Formats: sequence, structure tokens, C-alpha cells
Amino acid sequence: MKAIEQLGAKTLSFVQHLGRAVLFLFAVLMRSGTVLRRPSLMIRQMYFSGVLSIIIIAVSGLFVGMVLGLQAYTQLAKFKSADILGYMVAAAMLRELGPVLAAILFASSAGGAMTSEIGLMKTTEQLEAMNVMAIDPVARVVAPRFWAGVLSMPLLASIFNVAGVYGAYQIGVNYFGMDNGVFWGQMQNNLDFYYDVVNGLIKSLVFGVVVTLIAVYQGFYAKPTSEGILRANTRTVVSSSLTILAVDFMLTALMFTK
Repeated sequence: MKAIEQLGAKTLSFVQHLGRAVLFLFAVLMRSGTVLRRPSLMIRQMYFSGVLSIIIIAVSGLFVGMVLGLQAYTQLAKFKSADILGYMVAAAMLRELGPVLAAILFASSAGGAMTSEIGLMKTTEQLEAMNVMAIDPVARVVAPRFWAGVLSMPLLASIFNVAGVYGAYQIGVNYFGMDNGVFWGQMQNNLDFYYDVVNGLIKSLVFGVVVTLIAVYQGFYAKPTSEGILRANTRTVVSSSLTILAVDFMLTALMFTK
């Protein structure tokens, strides 16, 4: 009986947090006019959330592409179809691995930083001071970070994809000796711009909304203590990763199943 009560309590808590997060998203959208009037606020946050994440995204994409190219080549060679290595790797990166892994990396780096920064501002009563000065903290602090994360995510996913394809190229052409023209030709002939590229960008944009919303929400509602910020940071990474995988399943079912 106690286990059922605990399950019910956790379910109610989840529903409450979900509802508050949706209302928080509406509040951010309604107060996004400051971002349009002062785009420098968003550009500054895009540097911290996007530009500073490029190295980890590019390096991770390079090694993922190399590993994927190595495994794909060994399997395709058994069926004498290694010529489609470039297409196989590019399709996998564009449709799934690029958006998903880039979003998880973004959540663990930029997302956690957003949560910690906003949580620290709350702990040091900076947000309360803004309210006293008649400055809306949602419009001044949250909205620029939210839109910076949303816009940065597709760009970072694209960098991840490019680095991954380049890693597969190094394995296929320079390591296994594939023909350079065959590698690129098969990729260009078989990839579909809308089916592969556009759907992948849509995924990364949705992941950007999800990850950034979770990050700013957890930071804004974190307990104003060092322990509270630490727990909010952990919740950001864990919740973002699980939500990305769940949303990815739903988007894949809608986009790539006929």
C-alpha cells in the first residue's frame, strides 16, 4: 500500500512540475519582446551557450563518425557493399545521431551552466533585486538564454554532423582506401534534402526548445542554496537526456515511418 502511495505522490509531483513548466514556457514567450528590442542580450548568451560548446561538439562528432565508419565498413564489406559507406554514415548522423548526441552534450555543458548561472543569481538575490527595480527577470534573464539555446542547437547539431561525416571519410578513404569520388557520390545521390537534412534540423530545433526550457526552469525554481543549485543542475542533465530520448522516439515515428 505504501508503494502505491509513493507512486501516486511521484506521479502527482511530475504532473505539477510539467504543468508549471508549460506555464513557464508561455511566460517566457509572452515576455520575449525584450529579446527583439535588445538582440545583443541574446547574442551574448549565444556566445556562452553555443560558441563555447563548439569544441566538445566537433570533437565528439569526429570520433562518433570515425567509430560509426569503422563499424559500418566492416559490416558492409561482408556483403560487398562498402561503396555506400558515406551514405549510411551521413543518413545515420543527419537523422538520429547528430541531433540526439549533440542535444545531450549541449544539455550537459550549456544546459547545466544555464541552470547554475540562474540559480546563483537567485541565491544571491539578484533576481529579487530586479523585481524591486521593476525589471522583469523572466524577460531580462530567462528569455535571452532561452532563445539563445533554441537557435544554437541546430547550428551545433550541424557542426556535429559535418564532423561525423568527416570522421567517416577519414576512416573509409584514408584508412580503408575507398575511392574518394565513390564516397561522396553515393552520399550525394542517395540523401534526400527534406527527408534527411530538414527533418534532422527540425529534430535539433525541438531538442533545443526542450533542453533550454528545462535548464532555465530548473535554475529559476532552484532552492536558493548551494545544495539546491547542485540538485537543479543534476535534474537538468538527467531530465534533459531522458526527455530527448522520449521526444526523439515520437519525432522518429512521425517523420521516418510510412
